[in-house]
Amino acid sequence: MRAVFIPLPSMIISEPPAAEPLTDTFRYINGMDDVALQQVCRDAGAKISHADTLKAYVFRHGVTDWQSMHELPQTLKSHLQAHISVLTAEVTALQQSDDGTHKLLLKMPDGKEVESVLIPGAGRLTQCISTQIGCAIGCEFCLTATAGLTRNLSCAEMISEVMAARQFTRSPVRNIVLMGMGEPLHNYDEVAKFIRLVTDPKGMAFSPRRVTLSTAGLVPQIYRMMEDGLDCSLAVSLNASNDETRSRIMPINRKYSMHALLEALRAYVDKHGRKRVLIEYVMLAGVNDQTHHAKELIQALDGIASTVNLLPFNAFPGSPWQRPSDACVTAFRTELSKAGFVAVVRESRGRDISAACGQLKTEVIHRRKITG
Repeated sequence: MRAVFIPLPSMIISEPPAAEPLTDTFRYINGMDDVALQQVCRDAGAKISHADTLKAYVFRHGVTDWQSMHELPQTLKSHLQAHISVLTAEVTALQQSDDGTHKLLLKMPDGKEVESVLIPGAGRLTQCISTQIGCAIGCEFCLTATAGLTRNLSCAEMISEVMAARQFTRSPVRNIVLMGMGEPLHNYDEVAKFIRLVTDPKGMAFSPRRVTLSTAGLVPQIYRMMEDGLDCSLAVSLNASNDETRSRIMPINRKYSMHALLEALRAYVDKHGRKRVLIEYVMLAGVNDQTHHAKELIQALDGIASTVNLLPFNAFPGSPWQRPSDACVTAFRTELSKAGFVAVVRESRGRDISAACGQLKTEVIHRRKITG
């Protein structure tokens, strides 16, 4: 059975002009924190205690029809109807993989599109969330980087990705990973707001352990996460065992060196005690996949409580990089295991549908150009 590409009715549209980030001016409820929700109640002449009920309807139960919120007074529902909107992400294309992975292309109200991926596992469903439209980091092995950065996503837009997944699948999402399009820490304020909303026990109620932020290594923002007490799991795309290699494939390393990054991770682990950092390591044939690289990595991670995810490269058309051999991957993992590291080989899910970030959007844009 091969992968299926399913065009949806609104898929064939022209690319809209560049747009400014969507802001709270639009009063999207799925981007509102407790302070904003309480102000909505005040503006409606309702008790602020209704804010928790409103939050539960929207964030926990996904109810977006104001008149269906039977526990709220009519004055509040009328105010919501007149002044408040729900930001909705429209599914404009999707791909299905043989392994059960679904990739969604989501259109925001200004016409800009991002990708989100639903990855099934044993007793769980994980959603990969985008935090930006495009990315400015410029990692050499990443397709998203080739398009550059258009703009940040707002908290409401990120919440809308989760809501779109709820409508698409009957299985509840149990894990959220901010590993889609974009660098989350380049969009710190909105991402932090998103994490606080999805982990709010009175809202979406995700366990902080089940929400993972993945960064390419923006050192100042990692320290800011510690200062702010931003409660989530941390993953770092290291992808190299030394500065020379990392600077070659990840330009961010020229600004924040591996030494500075690893010192930040040591501070992070020290602050959080038992919390471990997830080290993501994309393996590129002949670049970072040899046993001497594994030995360098062992030395680099000394003193950092971590789990290493080895990710054999998921090739895309036009990429100069190749996937390493299975023998190289096995030897690399064995070296880490001998040194006492928890090392897991993570095969890219949805390989038959080119599920790496940016590939569905690239394919759809190409199809639109062909069809006019």
